[in-house]
Amino acid sequence: MMGHQNHQQDHQNKVFYELSALVLNIIRSPPTDHHHSPRRRWDGLSFQSMTPAGFASLLLGISLSLMLCGSVTFFLGFMLMPWVLGLVVFLYFVGIVSSISMIGRAILCHNPAPPSPTKEIPSWKVL
Repeated sequence: MMGHQNHQQDHQNKVFYELSALVLNIIRSPPTDHHHSPRRRWDGLSFQSMTPAGFASLLLGISLSLMLCGSVTFFLGFMLMPWVLGLVVFLYFVGIVSSISMIGRAILCHNPAPPSPTKEIPSWKVL
């Protein structure tokens, strides 16, 4: 089980690293090379310098995807909240009924301690 979690965490780290590298390569404007060409190659991919409109579109896409994920998360939370509150109220009710039951059992089924056997005092000790 721990191996599965480590593998999943490694995969998530790799995806995050690749996504970060992609965004940084897109945002960073490439320097010109010796031939003054507008393109430069990084890791086998060619990127042009980003225009302000392209940068705004990138940020718009990122914000829209975050809003969509946030909306889905909000909707799931909104749908699950009554179930969670119902479970909390149910467990609270069960706890109250259980404690009332224990109190009632203690009152109704009160077993007094058995009387201790009386010791007879030997007659030779009585003055």
